[in-house]
Amino acid sequence: MSLGDVNAIIRAYLVTQTALTAMIGGSSAPRIYQGSVPQGGSIPAVSYFRRGGVSNDYVPGIVDPSFQIDCWANDSITAESIYRALYDALQGIQNVAVAIGASTYHLLGAKEETQGTGPLRDVDNPNLFRVLAFFSVKISAE
Repeated sequence: MSLGDVNAIIRAYLVTQTALTAMIGGSSAPRIYQGSVPQGGSIPAVSYFRRGGVSNDYVPGIVDPSFQIDCWANDSITAESIYRALYDALQGIQNVAVAIGASTYHLLGAKEETQGTGPLRDVDNPNLFRVLAFFSVKISAE
């Protein structure tokens, strides 16, 4: 089975995390963006991208990508709160099934690589704050 798009897999998982989505737009339209928050996009939000990782040499269909995840808000307290909800959603998960279309993937585990940094003020818009975190997520296509 092909592994699929790990960015889509991690988003499909995050949109099911009600404590997180309640803070960033609710379950009907959570603001979880691959890459960056779109210009003019609403805040609070989460943006993420795969920044690298490793494959398993001996077991095809298992990868361990690393994600940079930014938690955005208009104030530092909310940015920190979003980060804590993100941490609770990912840290220590084990064998969670994620369905995308007809395919099912498994998040075998996740761990924070670097504790959330911030809140940082955005360079381009000093009225925005973000907490920056890095997570490694082991994903299986089977």
